[in-house]
Formats: sequence, C-alpha cells, structure tokens
Amino acid sequence: MAVELKVPPLGESITEAVVGKWNKKPGDAVSADEPLVVLETDKVTIDVPAPAAGSLASVAFKEGDKVRVGDVLGLIEAGAGAPAAKPAAAAPAAPAAAPVAAAPAQDAASDARITPTAKKMAEENKVDVTQLKGSGAGGRITKEDVLGQLNRPAAPSQPAAPAQPAGPRPNAAREERVRMTPLRKRVAERLVQAQSTAALLTTFNEVDMGEVMALRKKYNDKFQAKHGVKLGFMSFFVRASIEALKAFPQVNAEIDGEDVIFKHYYDIGVAVSGSRGLVVPVVRNADKLSLAELEKGVGDLGTRARNDKLTLADLQGGTFTITNGGIFGSMLSTPIINPPQTGILGMHNIVERPVARDGQVVIRPIMYVALTYDHRLIDGREAVQFLVRVKECIEDPERLLLDV
Repeated sequence: MAVELKVPPLGESITEAVVGKWNKKPGDAVSADEPLVVLETDKVTIDVPAPAAGSLASVAFKEGDKVRVGDVLGLIEAGAGAPAAKPAAAAPAAPAAAPVAAAPAQDAASDARITPTAKKMAEENKVDVTQLKGSGAGGRITKEDVLGQLNRPAAPSQPAAPAQPAGPRPNAAREERVRMTPLRKRVAERLVQAQSTAALLTTFNEVDMGEVMALRKKYNDKFQAKHGVKLGFMSFFVRASIEALKAFPQVNAEIDGEDVIFKHYYDIGVAVSGSRGLVVPVVRNADKLSLAELEKGVGDLGTRARNDKLTLADLQGGTFTITNGGIFGSMLSTPIINPPQTGILGMHNIVERPVARDGQVVIRPIMYVALTYDHRLIDGREAVQFLVRVKECIEDPERLLLDV
C-alpha cells in the first residue's frame, strides 16, 4: 500500500519551503518516523518524518525545488509490518494547508497580518501589502513597512544592470554557483532592512573579565556537579544586559510607526551559527532565570540550532539580542540590530592587555564590547551609560547577586 509523504504545516504565515536534502533515495528502506527529507524555509529548517515503515517508492520533488503546504513529496510503499494507523495520520495535512496557504493571498490586510495604522495608511496610498514583508512581531506589517514602500525610489537598481557583462563569466570554469538558501536570503533581507530603515550607531567599551574568570575558576566544578552544565560567560552577560535594560528601557523598546512600545519583559535573543546560517533563538523571561537556568537554556538552543531542531516559536519575538563573535576570535565588530529591536550587544574575544590600575601598568584579561542601537529612539548618552552598566556588573559580579 502506498502512503503519501506530504509537506506538513510549516508555521504561522509560512506557506512554502525549499527541498533542502533527501536523506533517502528511491528504493531505500525507511523506518516509521525516520527523517526522510529536510525542508528549508526563510525562518527554520524542518525534518519531515516517514509516516510509515517500508521503502521509498518515489520522490516528486528534487533538491532545490519549491514546495507548498500539502504537496505530496513522495510515496512510501508500506511494509507488511507498517502500522495501519500511520497513513491516516498524514491525511489531515491537506485540509490544514488550505487556511495556511490562503491567508496571505486572500486576507493579507487582516488584523492578524497588519497593524491598524499600517492598514489605514496602505489603503489611503493604494499600497499592495501582499508585496510587503512585515518587520513587526511574528512578521506583522507595521506603519514603518508601508512608509518604507512609499519612500522607496522607483527602480533604483535599474542603471546598475548594464554593468554586468553579457555572455558567460570569464572564469566560470573555476567558479561554483550555489543557490542561496531561504534562510540566508531572509537573513540578508533583514540585515539590509535594518540598515535602510533604522539610524544605526555603535558605541564601544572595554570590560575587565578578571573577576568573572576568577569566579568561574573557583566555582565551576561545584556548579557543574550540581547543575549539570558549565558556568559560562553568556549567563553573566545576559544578567548584566537585563540590569542595563531595566535602567535604560528604551533599549528594550520597539518603534511602531509613530508609537514607541516599551516592553516590561526580557526575552533575550542569542545569536548562534546553525548548520545553514545565523539564527537568533530567544530565551524567554530571562530575568526570572538563575545563572544555571540561563546556561541550560542557551546551551539547549545552541545545540538545537546546530542540529536544525529549532522551531518557529524559538525564533519569534525577542526584545534584545546578544551576539558573541569572540568564540570565533573576533576582536571588535559593529553588530547589526535584529528588527524591530532597537539594540544589540556584541561580545568579543578576551585578550590580555596592559592597563593602568592605581598608577601601575598591569596585565588584565580585557574584552571589548559593542552596543549597536537605533539612534531614532536611543541617544548617545543612554547608549554609553548602558554599556557602562554592563561593564560595572561584569567587573563586579556581586552586583548581579545583590541587585545593586
């Protein structure tokens, strides 16, 4: 009996994906629930499991093809021992595809997809919102997105087209052309969007990591024995950032048209490199977590990112982001904010440097830190003081325990 392998629901507002990789080829034996094919979207990658045991009879799409929710990816010839209930479980995917796939086309201006202010502006200016990518929470279209469309110059890139030489590339034999993945395309779009719609500025400071390093050295073994996880630097920086966000709430805010949304919760995004590109999973309610819970949460998100196990819910929201280029050896960088957030903290590698202490030149473990912020909302004074607050908490970690 042939069982259909279908594209499952991919998440809110996601209706299509790209076939990233087939783990089996036609004729191969498969087990029930074994991951058969990897689907890539602009937000997450998804493993589609086999609905029954047997053999892969055929595939309908090759790697790189676009598919939509409910499409039949292939057929599985169920074996004699395959559970009879498995094929029935795959069938509901088709009805579920209708509202998910139809929503963007038929109801793109609904309240679920666009803010009331943006909807009114789009109607008044005859803007086709189906062509817009929302920058609000959950991909919601904001007034800023509509303004960006209205202020966009007509076909600015057209004059650049003749610059590309006609005919084959001169070094084509020594080059390799690979299609950009949906996730990488989405990352590129958001980075360009951040630079074109926000007034980005970066301020820097240096942090003496000696006290935190001494604390880790003293307690790491006991910490790991009790909590089952190593005591890292990220939990300290998350806690320090939250203290700074409480002191300067505009860094934890969002611009929505002519309004500013101040968020009285702290969902901290941690940028990590997954197997297919940069992703920013979110640690929810980080202010309510202990150092051990933060280390476990960040570690779990990092592991799932590397194994393509993150869900769309893991990536949605976030009020502030931390990125650590130091794990790759970066000395200094200017990170780009993750819209619609207004700030991002960049950590870097730790290097022993000569510094002045009480009239003496001493060698200390120093980390440069950077805060990129949206100057439309955050002034230089607040940005500098934000970093000073982070510096104070890291250089005197007892502050984090005493809440002073």
